[in-house]
Amino acid sequence: MQLYYNPHSRAVTAKWMLDECGIDYALVNIDFSKREHRQPAFLQINPAGKLPVLVDGHTRIYECAAICMYLAERFPQKRLAPPVGADDRGRYLSLMAYSASQLEPAVSDAFMKVTPTAAREWTDFREAVHVVEHELGFGPWLLGAQFSAADVMIGSVFIWQKLFGGQSGSHKIDAYIKRLLARPAAMKLLGNTASHKTS
Repeated sequence: MQLYYNPHSRAVTAKWMLDECGIDYALVNIDFSKREHRQPAFLQINPAGKLPVLVDGHTRIYECAAICMYLAERFPQKRLAPPVGADDRGRYLSLMAYSASQLEPAVSDAFMKVTPTAAREWTDFREAVHVVEHELGFGPWLLGAQFSAADVMIGSVFIWQKLFGGQSGSHKIDAYIKRLLARPAAMKLLGNTASHKTS
């Protein structure tokens, strides 16, 4: 399994998910300064020219949410997603979509001090924080006692925000971030091109 990666990209989120799975994989470093992500060889893997991309045998997956969902289902023994038919499956899928379609754009707008408009069709940052606070409930994770890929997707957005000097403005979210960063496989921004080997 190979993850096309740059430590200054969303591929960090996909790497976190791989680490939570505890599996062997190789990082294929993509140098943005050389525009390797726009070269024909890479565009054959992801025609959008973006990171991350996961290659598993003959299967290729791009977009973080898709990679996280794929890995959760590829390694069901890790219990990183509710199985099909489970009561909380629908909420899990909703959270996965919400992370990319609503939360991330709202955080980006807040960081760049852009006022969202109705035409853009996503929520503002304060409302997004309120939604995540509600979904966390009494935690510790979005699905209660079970950590899941939804925590990787939602959590990574808030971790990125914090790393770039932003604030959630929520004690509940800040405590959630601390719990996420305390995990053994917590998201890290620094990486190299070495293969990851499980112990």
